[in-house]
Amino acid sequence: MDETALSLGTIDVSYLSASSECSISRCKHSSEEWGECNSRPTLFRSATLKWKETLLGRKRPFVGRCCYACTPQSRDNFFNASIPSLGLRNVIYINETHTRYRGWLARRFCYVLFVQERDVHKGMFAKNLTENVLNNSRVQKAIVDEASEPSTPGSFVQADPKAINKVKKKARKILQEMVANVSPALIRLTGWVLLKLFNSFFWNIQIHRGQIEMVKAATEMNLPLIFLPVHKSHIDYLLLTFILFCHNIKAPYIAAGNNLNIPIFSTLIRKLGGFFIRRKLDQSPDGRKDFLYRALLYVHIEELLRQQQFLEIFLEGTRSRSGKTSGARAGLLSVVVDALFSNATPDVLIIPVGISYDRIIEGHYNSEQLGKPKKNESIWSIARGVFRMLRKNYGCVRVDFAQPFSLKEYVNSQSQKPVPAPLSLEQALLPAILPSRPNDTVDEGAEASLPNSRDITSEPFRRELISNLAEHILFTANKSCAVMSTHIVACLLLYRHRQGTDLSRLVEDFFSMKEEVLARDFDLGFSGNSDDVVMHAIHLLGNCVNITNTSRNNEFFITPSTTIPAVFELNFYSNGVLHVFIKEAIIACSLHAVQSRRYRNGTNGASPSLISQEHLVRKAASLCYLLSNEFTVSLPCQLIYQVCHESVERLIQYGILLVAEDDQEDVSPSLTEHQWNKKLPEPLSWRSDEEDEDSDFGEEQRDCYLKVSQSQEHQQYITFLQRLLGPLLEAYSSVVIFVHNFSGPVLESEYLQKLHRHLISRTEKNVAVYAESATYSHVKNALKVFKEIGVFSQTPQRSDTILELSTTFLPQRNRQKLLEFIMSFMVL
Repeated sequence: MDETALSLGTIDVSYLSASSECSISRCKHSSEEWGECNSRPTLFRSATLKWKETLLGRKRPFVGRCCYACTPQSRDNFFNASIPSLGLRNVIYINETHTRYRGWLARRFCYVLFVQERDVHKGMFAKNLTENVLNNSRVQKAIVDEASEPSTPGSFVQADPKAINKVKKKARKILQEMVANVSPALIRLTGWVLLKLFNSFFWNIQIHRGQIEMVKAATEMNLPLIFLPVHKSHIDYLLLTFILFCHNIKAPYIAAGNNLNIPIFSTLIRKLGGFFIRRKLDQSPDGRKDFLYRALLYVHIEELLRQQQFLEIFLEGTRSRSGKTSGARAGLLSVVVDALFSNATPDVLIIPVGISYDRIIEGHYNSEQLGKPKKNESIWSIARGVFRMLRKNYGCVRVDFAQPFSLKEYVNSQSQKPVPAPLSLEQALLPAILPSRPNDTVDEGAEASLPNSRDITSEPFRRELISNLAEHILFTANKSCAVMSTHIVACLLLYRHRQGTDLSRLVEDFFSMKEEVLARDFDLGFSGNSDDVVMHAIHLLGNCVNITNTSRNNEFFITPSTTIPAVFELNFYSNGVLHVFIKEAIIACSLHAVQSRRYRNGTNGASPSLISQEHLVRKAASLCYLLSNEFTVSLPCQLIYQVCHESVERLIQYGILLVAEDDQEDVSPSLTEHQWNKKLPEPLSWRSDEEDEDSDFGEEQRDCYLKVSQSQEHQQYITFLQRLLGPLLEAYSSVVIFVHNFSGPVLESEYLQKLHRHLISRTEKNVAVYAESATYSHVKNALKVFKEIGVFSQTPQRSDTILELSTTFLPQRNRQKLLEFIMSFMVL
């Protein structure tokens, strides 16, 4: 029986060609085999890689460097030229060489010896947390204010001592839930248990040695470290602590939602460094702001930082149900920033963390994406989950630690930058959707007042700073996430071979797409011969993929399953590669919008094949704003227009876009940030499409005209990019169509359910082009965008919001223009 080996870092996974069983053998030194593909060139390789073939070495890109604009000093710290070459390591591969002992007995008990030799002791962790928090002046004041009710908080009315004692007991009870009581012995025991468990249901957990070296160097600065990982699975809580424990780095205190505060399990979490916080910090059970709880949380975090403890915070707040990074909830991050402002610590080092799974242990979130309510966690559901995990294998895991950067340096750089206040979506998009509408945006004087008050005591600056910091962290963490084999296979099956393809063709496209990912400086979470890796991914995707044996050359034919749950699951894993191609996909959809507009309205004497680069950039920027709740295409310190311009330049480099011959001397001028600010003032940079057809506009703006390559490979690649955004655009357009028949006022939660049922119904009736357009996350984000644009006026209530059509979109023609704006980007 023939065996082929899938080399994954330090693990060899052997596949038996005649059965679905696989055997696992581990080697200490396993070289990476990238595989070869001598078959015909596929659309990816032909489309974009020819210009960069000389740069495509077999070295992995080093991801996670911090921002050179906001933290230039941190970018030079903890990093040297040798770090990228240190390579990958499988954390769960432990043998006698990882201990001080040798021999048969050491091999037999290597896990026990390994965890016993880890440096973890009680003195590493915080002391007297509860008493220090209760004795803090801010908490004392909050206790007195709470006890003084119904008197005015902050008044000098003498509070009843009995009432004060009652509130103190309440505060102590809250702290019992909030404060972690770390047990070094339990950390060691859990380390041993996790080594056993992870080896049973993961093939490997890969980290980059160079990234760990940077983290170790950061720990020597005697400053608190804040780890901010993406959140994809419940395993995330344990994974980071386990990796740090294996490398003798102090375990962080982990902020967890109180939904996990369940008997037995909560005690274990607290002993491992977890502390529980409310999902909604500002609200007490009776609906009022709970100032006591906020004071306790603030002082608790401040005390941890003062004692130089490490923290682990999930900025997204909850696990991503879509496979994409969710929007930031910066509540706890704001507490960290305020602690720095109050000099509780001289500085804080921020470490974004990317985590990628071949397959998450939850498998999928289809139930919630179909609109069913989330099931509450319980000890029995956790036990069932553990038993289920032990019966399956979930492939590989990759964890990437981004370069640590100084929070103090970031704050100082932001206070010195004359950055204009960000536009709301309504200010940014309405002029593009309704170009003939009178300009009712905020006047320039009011908008210019924000940049002049950039000190830490200014509340607008503080809010803007925290929001930008959260976006910086999530963007870096997301960019650090490695692309896994299941991500590429799912993406190819949905958006390249939706009707199915031969296995050999799928392998060729997989190989080329893998090289495309590397060429864009994103890393891969796998290695090995492409044939074996594709079979590995198909095996993990399970029932989402159908395999049939064709009579032609005895070839396997691979098709994605067409059931709604299967398509939702494939879309979840496909989104793991979306961030690699998102900018090019936006340009591809904008190309279609520009071309379709020109053919509809005529070209005013200009060549129908020529496209204004400025018009294309503006169209792309508007699409970025429209889909801003789905993903982030740029750092907050970058202008969207500049990012879109650079994306157009890349497509010119690839040969997909060609510069018209008359403009060869003026190809894609590289514009500085200052020039972009001058060239495209916000919000006055928008022009109507009618103005863009003016033949004199290009000369005025020193514009350049482009043509789209007509080669088959390039056209196929553009089609692939346009399909990537197809589900999103279909979801948004379907929501607008549903809004056409809006009869309000209506509760937001009720309207959201109706919207989702409408999209599910379209999918069940095979009306939808993309079944994955009906996911609950798409509907929720679409409604959020339309609220921010100003389609709805909102009336907050105690537990919900009442929606009504705004006066701007009350006329049917304006809703029609919104639909036409979105549909212009769709390829039907």
